[in-house]
Amino acid sequence: MTPDLTDYAWALAEMEARAAAIREGTASELVWLLEHPPVITGGTSATEGELLEPGRFPVHRAGRGGRYTYHGPGQRVGYVLLDLEARGRDVRRYVASLEDWLIGALGRLGVSARKAPGRIGIWTDDLAGREAKIGAIGVRVRRWVTLHGFALNLDPDLTHFDAIVPCGIAEYPVTSLAALRRDPSPERLDDALAAGFPQFLQSLDQRVIHA
Repeated sequence: MTPDLTDYAWALAEMEARAAAIREGTASELVWLLEHPPVITGGTSATEGELLEPGRFPVHRAGRGGRYTYHGPGQRVGYVLLDLEARGRDVRRYVASLEDWLIGALGRLGVSARKAPGRIGIWTDDLAGREAKIGAIGVRVRRWVTLHGFALNLDPDLTHFDAIVPCGIAEYPVTSLAALRRDPSPERLDDALAAGFPQFLQSLDQRVIHA
């Protein structure tokens, strides 16, 4: 395996252990940014009919919400482990703040991204003017600690998404920073995420204050 790629099953086990330690008060909160080798992960709503090429890539049941998602080289995956017990115990608000954080980061990279009513994920317009998905979100909350998080497409092989119906949505294409002719370097995305992270946390804390 390429040294810069993190095995999915190993990362899942590490994330689960860290979340348990956060709940027990023996570890701090964490945002973990990485890339995986090609893998398909299935959320709790995934159905076999949406796995179009079952033997193409390894398939893992992830335990998060959502349906099938592809992870692979050229895609930035973020595992966000926060203690919602200290931040208002509001999962919907957490997800909305997470979406806003990602949209803001993409905006810093010159991509006008948005939410789409009734459709999970982060959306933009591709160069042909079609609405396209550039980011996926899938979260789980256990004992008020968040697990899993998001995936943003830097420069993955977009044909790999043909192996599934991404997040159960077949009507729209998938795009990436590279396909939009934007700089796909992970360092630039990481910097953009870091720039918006204090505001992301502040939005959660403010919602606690005003609850």
